[in-house]
Amino acid sequence: MNAALVVLLALAADALLGDPPTWPHLVRWMGRAISSLETWLRRRYQTPAGLRLAGALLAISVVGGFAWAAQIALALAWGLWHPLGYLLAALLAFQCLALGQLWREARAVAVPLEAGDLPKAREMLGHIVGRDTDRLDQAGVRRALIETVAENFNDGVVAPLFYLALGGPVLAVAYKAVNTLDSMVGYRDQRYIDLGRFSARLDDLAGWLPARLSALLLATACPLVGLDGRQAWRGALRDHAAHKSPNSGWPEAAAAAALGVRLGGPNYYGGVLVDKPWINSTGRDPLPPDVSAIFHLYGAACALAGGAALLAVWQTRGWL
Repeated sequence: MNAALVVLLALAADALLGDPPTWPHLVRWMGRAISSLETWLRRRYQTPAGLRLAGALLAISVVGGFAWAAQIALALAWGLWHPLGYLLAALLAFQCLALGQLWREARAVAVPLEAGDLPKAREMLGHIVGRDTDRLDQAGVRRALIETVAENFNDGVVAPLFYLALGGPVLAVAYKAVNTLDSMVGYRDQRYIDLGRFSARLDDLAGWLPARLSALLLATACPLVGLDGRQAWRGALRDHAAHKSPNSGWPEAAAAAALGVRLGGPNYYGGVLVDKPWINSTGRDPLPPDVSAIFHLYGAACALAGGAALLAVWQTRGWL
């Protein structure tokens, strides 16, 4: 009951508050720690082998450091006053989730797009995707938005809930550190090909099972919003490998098949055209109703994911 209450409070806070920019946040602290440690390590390691070692030290230090800090803080809070322990546990869990923030950021793109303000939609999309947005037409913006919602359903909702249910706020914080490392240094460009290798592989490992659960949850949620769940799951099985990530392709392929659209394909990154394969290549370009459909599907899948996490900690009595 107590662990389920923590999960419920975290879900409610995230849905209502998202990520207020003026509030202290774990991810911002993680980002500062990663940047500082990267600078320090790069002064000491310059060879490819040295940078790979530095990347492993960076990941172990950040993940271990934040997990250890969360464990100590929770132990102190429980010892001082039991309600304070609940409050801190819920706060840590809340800051590891991103379902409300993803909804808000995606809506900030969809609203101007629906109003016909393509430049504004491109500008807002640029805050949440890595591709160049200035060349995208309306279908390209819709495609990028659907991809982002589907991919981040795993990274911001299912994976942190999975680790929260499995090991409580400490394990959720550890996962959040892994995911933040991957987003900052896990790129496969020349600067991070060595330093970021360990973080990228660690994120692939941590996200392996949640990504497949994400596709399954999206498929399961389809009938709730009038879509074909079997088609979504068949699409995930068929097309997940079209994405270069071993994980991101699963929810993206499920969403593409559910909506009947094609995702991925050629895009510009830093002014360079990258010829990526299509996901659900026989699908059509996204239309305006598909944007509404992905929001409905995302909401239903989030409800299923939250319910599954609550049920899991309720039945196992959780980690408190």
